[in-house]
Order: sequence, then structure tokens, then C-alpha cells
Amino acid sequence: MSAFRTLDQADVKGKRVLLRVDLNLPMENGKISDATRIERIVPTIKELTSKGARVILLAHFGRPKNGPDVENSLQPIAAALPEHLGAPVAFASDCIGPVAEAAVAKLIDGEILLLENTRFHKAEEKNDAAFVAALAKLGDLYVNDAFSAAHRAHASTEGLAHVLPAYAGRGMQAELEALTKALETPNRPVAAIVGGAKVSTKLELLGNLSKKVDFIIIGGGMANTFLAAQGAKVGKSLCEHDLVGTALEMIEQAKAAKCEIVLPPDVVVAKEFKAHAASRVTDAQHVADDEMILDAGPASVAAVEKILGTCKTLVWNGPFGAFELQPFDAATNAVAKAAAQLTKKGALVTVAGGGDTVSALNQSGAAESFTYISTAGGAFLEWLEGKVLPGVEALRIK
Repeated sequence: MSAFRTLDQADVKGKRVLLRVDLNLPMENGKISDATRIERIVPTIKELTSKGARVILLAHFGRPKNGPDVENSLQPIAAALPEHLGAPVAFASDCIGPVAEAAVAKLIDGEILLLENTRFHKAEEKNDAAFVAALAKLGDLYVNDAFSAAHRAHASTEGLAHVLPAYAGRGMQAELEALTKALETPNRPVAAIVGGAKVSTKLELLGNLSKKVDFIIIGGGMANTFLAAQGAKVGKSLCEHDLVGTALEMIEQAKAAKCEIVLPPDVVVAKEFKAHAASRVTDAQHVADDEMILDAGPASVAAVEKILGTCKTLVWNGPFGAFELQPFDAATNAVAKAAAQLTKKGALVTVAGGGDTVSALNQSGAAESFTYISTAGGAFLEWLEGKVLPGVEALRIK
């Protein structure tokens, strides 16, 4: 992690630390339904408070359109934080100006304050210099622990890092170390599992990965487009027939880069898209006109497991099939468990991310055995695509 400034280089005792976190949590009936993102920031907050910092949390929630509104307030989350942190958390009804300044002035060493939704100010997303200055006035140094928002060049995710001494929090540090280990300096061979519905949403990802990994294992609806490109009939499966030419070009580009694209030799098909629909296994070349591919078959799973057995690193983004519907979660579950076993033996470094991927791995029971699971969606994908993330670059040692 020598490329980035971390808390190891920060003197925080008695300092006001503006800590950018991700509290954009799923809520149901006013209650948090998944607290994973809170759990990820606990180590950084506890380290800062134990070292005598005055911790001021900055976060966004939802997509407010016209300034403050009750629906997008962080106040309910402020009320839930103490049970995770084991310490009280004060709340201020604005993130800049007199209200915020008064709340910050009351803090003593080791205390925590959450400021209201930064996106209640349109200047946040514009990375407006005056808004950055108003935020900076509240702190002595800045720590970013929100990798999931690091692909946005907003005031609280990037602007502050240019006007205050800036450091990566422990969660950000863990994410950067995991991703660097997986793609920048990996143990080879490296496999990437890329699933999802459409090739069109993963073109940049596939292009970047083909230069960096040894195998790209394609699953989900994307695989159907590649199968069609190779002359297979895919029935009424989800398929981007207008991209078959692009798929063929990608196979050739990967081959030139000495990267093998792996497609499912067999598939699970059904005539309707619903849980427990009557289904059958067939080779990928013999899908009937009235059938749709909903999962990879057992021979495909065996082929993937064999490849993973030869690899040292795995990057995973996207499930193999319609994992939310049984029995079409079978391939994803089987490969996830195989990868988890290899990880537990120390034979494979496994890094996964993306909303559907995390859900699928949690559902399979394999997630806790993976080396690292990223809770970031867009930022994780953009990193895999080889894009520069403004919130990360601002922390880089120049």
C-alpha cells in the first residue's frame, strides 16, 4: 500500500477528522435491512476514536432532487450507528454552515458526529470549490473510507483530498490491497468469471480483462450471445444478436493476448422463466426454439472447477445463471463452493464484487471463505474496466 497514504502516516490525536463513509444502505419500513456497509467502516472509526480523534462522518443517502427531504435524511442511520460502534453518535441536521460548525465545536477527543446527507446540497455532486471549502472548514484532515463512491469526483469523495491532508481509511485500504493483488500484481494463472445479462454492459470490462488474465469464464445471459456468435441456436434465451460480431472480435482479441475465453459446453433450459420450472440439461448446441437458457450445466461446472484448480487468482463479477430462481442457482452455487474450498486451502486468492455477485455468493454460503468481497458496485466495475477512480487517485502518493 506504499502507493497510497493510509492511517499509518496520520497523526489524529486531538484532530477533527472528516471521514467519508458509505451509509447509502438498503432500508425497509424505516429500518436498515443490510448493515454490511456499516460493519465495513467500524474498524476505521474505532481506530480513530481510540487514538483521540474527533470523528466527523460525511455520507450521502439516496438521490435527493430538491434539497433536504425526510425520505433521504441520514438521521435514522445515525440512530442505528451506536449499536454497531458501541459508542454514542451525535447528529447535525446540515453538513456545512452554522449548524454543522456548532455540532463540530461541541466534540471532544474520541467522540463521533454524523453530518446530514451531503447530497442535500447540489454543490456536492458538482465538486464546487466553495462547498469543498465549507466542508474543509470543519476538519483538520480528511480520511476516505468509501471506495464504493470513489468513482465519483464529488466534493466529499475527491475535492476534500486536495485541500486537507488526505488518507485512506482501513476499509479503503483493504479494498485497494485486494484489487491490486487480484489484477495489478497477481499470482498467475488468473481466471475471471464474468456473468450478467448483457455483453453490452461489460464490453470495457471484457476488453481490459483480456489483457490482464489467463482465462475469462463467461456466464449468465452474456454467454448466450457468445454461443450464438459461434453458430449455436439459443432459442428464446436472452441474447444480443446484434452483438455477435463484437463477441467474435472479442474472442480473437483475447486469443491474441493469450487469454482463453471459456463458454459453457452444456446448459440448463426451460420453457418459462420461473422458479422450479420444468427444465432439462442439453449441450449448448441443441436448445429448442421454445426454450431459454437459464443456467450453466454440470459439464460446464466441472470444466470451470478444473480451470480453477490450475489457477492462483480468481476475480468474479456476475452469476452463471438466474441465481434468484431455483434450481437455476446450481452452477453459481457449485462454482462458488469450489472456489471457497480452494481459498480455504490457500491455493486460490478470490476477489469478488458487484451487487448480484455478492447476493449470489452470500446465498451459496461461500462468501465468508472468499479472500475479499467488495461491497462496491460501480467503483468495483470501473476498477476492473481499468478506469481511473478520482477518489482513489486523490489519495495516491505523488
